Amino acid sequence: MHYHGSDTVITEASPAQTQPRLLDEVRRRLRLKHYSLRTEQAYVYWIRRYIRKHLPRHPRDLGGPEVERFLSALATVDRVAPSTQNPALAALLFLYREVLDVELPWMDKVVRARRAPRLPVVLSPIQVRAVLRELSGREALMAGLLYGSGMRLMECLRLRVKDVDLARREITVRDGKGGKDRRTVLPERLAEPLAAQLELVRLLHRRDVDEGFGATSLPYALSRKYRNAAREPGWQYVFPSSRRATDPLDGKTRRHHLDESVLQRAVRAAARRAGIDKPVSPHTFRHCFATHLLESGADIRTVQELLGHNDVSTTQIYTHVLNRGAHGVRSPLDA
Repeated sequence: MHYHGSDTVITEASPAQTQPRLLDEVRRRLRLKHYSLRTEQAYVYWIRRYIRKHLPRHPRDLGGPEVERFLSALATVDRVAPSTQNPALAALLFLYREVLDVELPWMDKVVRARRAPRLPVVLSPIQVRAVLRELSGREALMAGLLYGSGMRLMECLRLRVKDVDLARREITVRDGKGGKDRRTVLPERLAEPLAAQLELVRLLHRRDVDEGFGATSLPYALSRKYRNAAREPGWQYVFPSSRRATDPLDGKTRRHHLDESVLQRAVRAAARRAGIDKPVSPHTFRHCFATHLLESGADIRTVQELLGHNDVSTTQIYTHVLNRGAHGVRSPLDA
């Protein structure tokens, strides 16, 4: 039995053969459209889970009702968060629209996972300094950049040498959330340690080149457009991995950026040593950056641009956690 997508043929010989063939085609389509590796992994996970749920039926023999029940079960049975249910929906829409060439009906019966209103965890400036004092070396520099510039963790890890402007004290964030570029501040206090880090990157890159390597991963199709860019010093990651690895997309050996778990573990441990009882992660520093800027009198539109928010309403959440007590009032007990 043959299923015809927009420009491919998927053959169903047996349920055991259907899944790997279909998932391989999903990966191919995602890479053609330049989706990130993380998105590819997430989409493949949810599509595989959907296929296994309905074996031995092929996804083309299913449709809107099955997708609705699958997504509703995530909310009602598994009690997942909206941030989990939404990628599952996006993955299934991609499977049907881009791979199977099937347009699903409007799914208005999906039980949506509820997003409870949450205020971000914010530390006081004293607490931030206490956590930063418990970090050292590379991890201290990365955490300092998150707090001093408002970058997200992955934006920091994906930072390239060419996007650090020490002279202008400026960092250019490329392809941030929503695929946007933006500029943010480079803290004066970090200029010297960051310059030292860039010199270490240059030495490491020179050693890689001498050993016959020296290439890094490039976004989208730049590796085809600029064939030598991957080996240029400016394209190297500011925080490279300690070892080279095989790229799962093409099987070539490259030096990627540091894994995010390195800083996540270091920050959690530093918060414990500093005696902070709040749940602290690298993203907490971004919340602190915004809140402390607003506390110091910074314009909310400026903070919005530095954070890369599409709408100022997203930035306004930080006005609710300013260090002024609940709703900015003074307790009568203190009067």
